[in-house]
This record gives sequence, C-alpha cells and structure tokens, in this order.
Amino acid sequence: MRLLLDTNILIPLQDSYIVLNGNLKNFIRLAGKGGHQLLYHPASLDDLDRDRDVDRRNRTLPRMEQYEKLEGVPDCPWNDESTSPNDACDNAILYALKCNAVHALITEDKGIHAKAREYGLSDRVYNIQTAEDWLRRLHEPAEVSLPNIEDVPLHVISPELTGSFFDGLREDYQGFDGWFAKKAQEGRRAWIYRDEEVSLGALCVYAEQIDEKITDSGDVLRGKALKLCTFKVGESVRGRKIGELFLKAAFRYATENECLNIFVHGNADKQHYLASLLADFGFFSYSGNYDGDTVWVKKHPLLPPKPDVEAKDFVRFYYPHFRQDKDVNKYLVPIVPEYHDILFPDYPSQKSRQLTLFTAPQRHIGNAIKLAYLCNAQTKSIAAGDILIFYRSHDEKVITTVGVVDDFSVSSDPEEISAQVSRRTVYSFEQISEMARKEVKVILFRVIKHFKSPISFGELKENGVLSGPPQSIVKLDESRYRRLINATGV
Repeated sequence: MRLLLDTNILIPLQDSYIVLNGNLKNFIRLAGKGGHQLLYHPASLDDLDRDRDVDRRNRTLPRMEQYEKLEGVPDCPWNDESTSPNDACDNAILYALKCNAVHALITEDKGIHAKAREYGLSDRVYNIQTAEDWLRRLHEPAEVSLPNIEDVPLHVISPELTGSFFDGLREDYQGFDGWFAKKAQEGRRAWIYRDEEVSLGALCVYAEQIDEKITDSGDVLRGKALKLCTFKVGESVRGRKIGELFLKAAFRYATENECLNIFVHGNADKQHYLASLLADFGFFSYSGNYDGDTVWVKKHPLLPPKPDVEAKDFVRFYYPHFRQDKDVNKYLVPIVPEYHDILFPDYPSQKSRQLTLFTAPQRHIGNAIKLAYLCNAQTKSIAAGDILIFYRSHDEKVITTVGVVDDFSVSSDPEEISAQVSRRTVYSFEQISEMARKEVKVILFRVIKHFKSPISFGELKENGVLSGPPQSIVKLDESRYRRLINATGV
C-alpha cells in the first residue's frame, strides 16, 4: 500500500533529537515488514520551510530524501487567495487522498481529521495509534495461548531434528530435512507438546496462506486460509488428546485471524487417527490429491451460516459456530471450581488451582474439545445440539463457558458410564460408581469458547436470568437466554 505521511509525522521521524513513541516506532517497523511505501506530499516541504525552529528545520529537510515524494497530484481546488498557508497545505494533502494518489493518510492533526469527515474521507485517515493497530493486524497475526503447548518458530526445535521423533516423517516425505530447514529460515512457526522428559512429543507446523493451490490439479482456496503443514503426535503422548489440543489452537487462530478455511495434507492410509479426528470436526476429503497426499478442508466462515442442518451436525460442520435459534434448548450448568479447573484449564481464572495438584490423566482432560459432564440432576430433556452455559460456583460465581451437547444418556451402570466418558471426565471409576447409586445423567459436549467478560451471579440476578444460586442444571427459556447473552456483550 501507499501511505502518505503528514508533516507532524515526518518531523519526529526525521529529527534525531526527538525520542519516537512506541506506536510510531512500531508503525514504521510494520510498514517495512509489509513492504508498504511511505510518501510525503510536496506541500509538506513548504510546511517544513515555515518551521520557526531553524535548527530542527535544518536537521529535518535533508533527511526527507529517504522517502519518496508524491508526484503529479493536481492543484487543490479547495484553496484560494484567502486560504492560509497552513490550511492550504492540509487541503492539498487531503485532496491527494481524494484523488486516490495513496491508499491512506497518517496524521496526528485534529484539524485534518475534522476536514476528512467533511469530505467523506475519514475512513482513510488514521492517527498513529490506529495506523499501527491496522498494520499490526495485517502483519502480526493474533497469537493463541493454551496450556500444555508452546508456540515456537521452527528454528527453536532445529537441534532436535536428528531425534527419533522425526524418523517417520523422513520415511514418508522425501527431502523432509531440507523442507524443514527452508521453512525454519522463512520464519515458519509450530505448536509443540513436550512429554515429562521435556522431549518433543507432538508437533503441528502451521502457516497462513492466501489463494493457496491445494491440489495437483490446481484447485485454489480463495481468501485467507490456515494450513496445518505437519501434524504428528508421538507414541509417548498418545491418549492425551493432543490432536484435539492442536485443533483447538487451530480453530482459535483461524477465528482470531479471520481465516476462511483450514486445510491439512496427509497420508490417509497411514494416518487413520488423524483422518477420523478431522472428520469429527467437519473436515472433508477434497476431490483431488496433493503430491499423493489426501487434502482435508474445513470451512471456517467469519459469520455463522444459515441453519441448514440439525444443531448437532451444524456445530460439527461449522465449529466453532453453533446454532442458538429458538429450536435449540439452552441450559445453565453449575460446576465446582475443582472440576472447572480440570475441564477448562485455558479459562483465565483468577482463583484456579495449579493443575499439578491433579494426577496426570486429569491434567490431560482439558486438552480435549470434546468433554463429559456427569450429574444426578432431574432433567432428562437434554438433546444433542443443545447449548450448555457453565456457571463456576463457590468461588468466582460467574458464567464462564459455552458448550454444545454431542450426546445425552441416562444410566446406573458404572461400567457403561465409564466406557461412554472414557478419558473425558474428571471422575474416577470409584466416584462414578458412587454416583451410579442414582440415575446418572451423562452429557458429552464440545467446548465452544470462554466468555472474555464473565458474568457474575449478581448481574445474572439483576438481569432476571437467575433468582438464586443454581444448585443443579437450569433450563433457560428464550427470554432469559437472550438476556444472559446480551449481558456478556457477545
């Protein structure tokens, strides 16, 4: 893009006596990173000539040559003999923007911002803070932070490339070491998981792509897409739901950075677990291969599509979008802090216990997107596709998390229940057996998101969502659910 810098931006940039503020320094860095062209208007030279600080003027003018001067802009028709020199300069700069000589104007001049509104140009005029934020969103994607995994540049794990973890990848992909070295040099990043010996246990290399060709026949995914280039979970950490943990990171990254698709290349014959995992989260096999590999693609629309399928299928196809129309039931589910911390370790609680207090299997439960909740509540009306709103009781007393039901059943058989919930619950077999003295409601669900601004019990009561602290699962009618959602600001 071509970005026009106003005089009040140029002076601190060119005056070595002025300490640049953080936004301005970062703006210049990001402009260079993105390859954007920084220009000045000839009128700015006249403006600088009028600077009464002679020493500053003499320091600034010679340095202007490092930027390109905007050429060929017609004379500004907004100026006449009565226009002051300062206003004439401002008008000339704005008129260049109106003539589309540049994409945007960067200025701290409030007067120019006011004039830009008069001429319908305000959406293309930025101050330094908003310009820096704009370029940051363009060139520095939002990072995803989750417990148990690290987000690292590939060169960090280059010393481990000779380890046995990579043997299978070398066998499957000729020239893997050279590819890895090349991508490390390009600054490619990966999510990694380490085992108890701090050895590399799982790896997911990722990258943003635009209009990417995904098959040998030339099929292209239009727009921005997230590519999961290398997806491997080692034998030493199998069963810890690391695959789901990586997908959780991928979905959050794609959401934060507005990626329209997520795709993976892989060997469907050898990677049975990966193929099954991806299918369970809405990836489909594309009609065409890439260098012999299967191509799995998941649509990731910015806005929820129209509800064209049942709620249980909708969340699978379009996760993290989910149906919340009137045909879908909503439930408020209380959960004690101890179990909340295990199921939702990525929830930013101020009072969470350290997960190291729990056994290894419990620590790994929160890696998954698909979890289980058991209770002896009276309700039997919950169905797949229904919405669960989790309420952290006892300490914080806030609404924290949204989930969608995968399956609901009722049982008094501890073995049957244990088989259903597998490694997705906080309860031991002994605890399940104790609960099974009564009918146990087994809710399998998918975690969708945590609210950025948790809603307290006081707010819920004030908004008529609750009349007292919930002791068991509460079904919310449409009116109470909408009041709750409105209170969250979502």
